[in-house]
Amino acid sequence: MRNKYGVTQDKYCYPDSDVLVNLLNIRDAGKLAEAETEFSAHRYITYQSPIRTLTDFSFDHLKHLHHYLFQDLYEWAGTVRDVDISKGDTRFCTWARIEPEANKLFQSIPALADHESRNELIDKVSDLFCEMNMLHPFREGNGRVLRFFFEELLFTLGYNVTWPEISQQDWIDVNIAGVNMNLELLKVIFSQAISEC
Repeated sequence: MRNKYGVTQDKYCYPDSDVLVNLLNIRDAGKLAEAETEFSAHRYITYQSPIRTLTDFSFDHLKHLHHYLFQDLYEWAGTVRDVDISKGDTRFCTWARIEPEANKLFQSIPALADHESRNELIDKVSDLFCEMNMLHPFREGNGRVLRFFFEELLFTLGYNVTWPEISQQDWIDVNIAGVNMNLELLKVIFSQAISEC
């Protein structure tokens, strides 16, 4: 059985199922999705940021955020996946390269402070978001934790983030466009989302 990430049976799912093994032992995909939404939303609103400067935005911090959001659901929350995954025609970073590629990307974050205009910042964060999305370092919850990470990052830079209401499919289409070197849709989303604090 193939799941949404194009993975045939792997250790993350119950045998003969595409439902992720979870701490609540939910065996129905729809019910697990509801539980993910409820638990991660609760964690999201109770989060207290330890971040003080841009240099605090490390790969370890992204893993911390993932663990925080999904700790009630998955034993592996905050742990880098050890299987290769893809969605449709998009193949994400092979699992053995996640850590070294992430370390290179995260080294570029402090340079975001050097933007000269809002438009330049939008260009830079759109590119970084696209590259980080291609890592897809976790078995599940990558999009949610990435948006959470960028909310915190942009707040540190003096901006609030209110994501525009778009469908899950529209998010997927925006990210597919980014994979194909077209960041314009992602720039539109960031342009709509960010405002000065």
